Amino acid sequence: MTAVNHFTYGLITPLLAYVMSCIGSMLGLRLTAQAHASRGGARVRWLLGAAVSIGGTGIWVMHFIAMMGFEVEGTQIKYDVLLTVASAAVAIVVVGTGLFLVSYGGGRILALLGGGLLTGLGVASMHYLGMYAMNMSAHVSYDRVTVAASVGIAVVAATVALWFTLRVKKPIWITAAALVMGVAVAGMHYTGMYAMHVSVDAEPGMLGGADALDFLVPLMTVISLITLTMLLMVILSPSEEELHEDAELVAKLELRRRTAHQQQLTYPVPMPRQQHMQARRR
Repeated sequence: MTAVNHFTYGLITPLLAYVMSCIGSMLGLRLTAQAHASRGGARVRWLLGAAVSIGGTGIWVMHFIAMMGFEVEGTQIKYDVLLTVASAAVAIVVVGTGLFLVSYGGGRILALLGGGLLTGLGVASMHYLGMYAMNMSAHVSYDRVTVAASVGIAVVAATVALWFTLRVKKPIWITAAALVMGVAVAGMHYTGMYAMHVSVDAEPGMLGGADALDFLVPLMTVISLITLTMLLMVILSPSEEELHEDAELVAKLELRRRTAHQQQLTYPVPMPRQQHMQARRR
């Protein structure tokens, strides 16, 4: 065994990772609320944005910000580019799949449980795929019980998160739910990291892959910028309450128009005497 340090920079990386997880979760919940108030293509677009926010920023970016503080004494760490990008894709796709299942499942319990199970297993897969993407001169093994616990946390957290997307609408509750989701995602990550045991090789070899600063930071920046862009879209878009109020106003105006038209048919306006005489002459 060797010395493994998860907090090389102290509390900076875990706190920043938690903040990013909360931001991604908060935006994702706001986007799903917008999706539930929309129909057709607009609903699909909002759900896709929520998948990027929760899966990309809330989970994937959180994971690799936390990994910036990970260090193994006696070996350098590099990252396989394709596997790391694949882990980001997995996070976004599985979260998106869960959101679509729940959103179009009509709130049924089977849709929620099925979406939570699928999303949780996908999030766990993202985590361990991201860990597998690390190249270092060491042998890595995992404690199966702790791995199972991390997968269980991922499934429960995903199910609760999907439940939040159905129930949480008001900003204050979205914020509270995002704080809870951030704790769940961070808990799953560090539980999975605790399951890992590393034995450094006696003779370090050549490592392939990219350095974290050269690869991860630009990729995380791109995903974070996409998230900020979607945040601006949400801010500029009407809320669900505003859409509901507009729909009520349109319905009232339409009702008034129909009522006036019906009254006109029932009680026609009498013609002026001059127009009446002209009509008789014709």
